[in-house]
Amino acid sequence: MNDFSLKTQIGRLRLVGYAEGISFLLLLFIAMPLKYLAGKPEMVRFVGMAHGLLFVLYILQVIQAKIEYDWSMKTMVLGIAASVLPFGPFVADAKLFRMEAQ
Repeated sequence: MNDFSLKTQIGRLRLVGYAEGISFLLLLFIAMPLKYLAGKPEMVRFVGMAHGLLFVLYILQVIQAKIEYDWSMKTMVLGIAASVLPFGPFVADAKLFRMEAQ
């Protein structure tokens, strides 16, 4: 369960989740301060676009995992809710997705 194999749905979900989580942290803690404190909005444009794409992919991966693994609606909603919290995808991976995949 420690791999990000693209051969399994849980591996794809974990990979996209980590990428989405990192992009969110970059947006919140690097790009936004650069925009508002240093007057450099360019980073928000690029990091924000990447994060938006990864956010949509993450939501689609959670839905696909719900279908493939027959997860409960609660698990799916918690997985999606994790995407709007800083560090949420990392917590969801450790506490939710790993348990559900077993």
